Amino acid sequence: MPTSNDLAEERTDLAHDRTDWAEDRTILANERTFAGWMRTGLASAALGLGFQAIFRVVEPTWLAKAGASIFLVIAIIVFWLAQAKACNLAERMDSHAATPMGHSNFRRISLLFIVGTATLSVILWLL
Repeated sequence: MPTSNDLAEERTDLAHDRTDWAEDRTILANERTFAGWMRTGLASAALGLGFQAIFRVVEPTWLAKAGASIFLVIAIIVFWLAQAKACNLAERMDSHAATPMGHSNFRRISLLFIVGTATLSVILWLL
């Protein structure tokens, strides 16, 4: 028959397991949130590109380019903030059963999107 100490120890172990699982869920939620921010940044870049395409006939042309550039800058800011927030939370969490993406991957993905959006901005102004 289990003693009260055994039951207390078992409850403590179960509480630790629940805490570990909650931390793993938070890590995975952080990755989903990062993906959502990246989609938002891509939508802003697409809006900027579409803005330029639709208003290309506007005179002066710099006005359409400036409007498109605002959305491209917003996209770059979103990409930067996404990786900063994701890395900040990832550094505070310890994974247990989940395999997290890793800080460097957040930064790499964001950097690639930032470089792509900046390149798009340069091409926009050269056309």
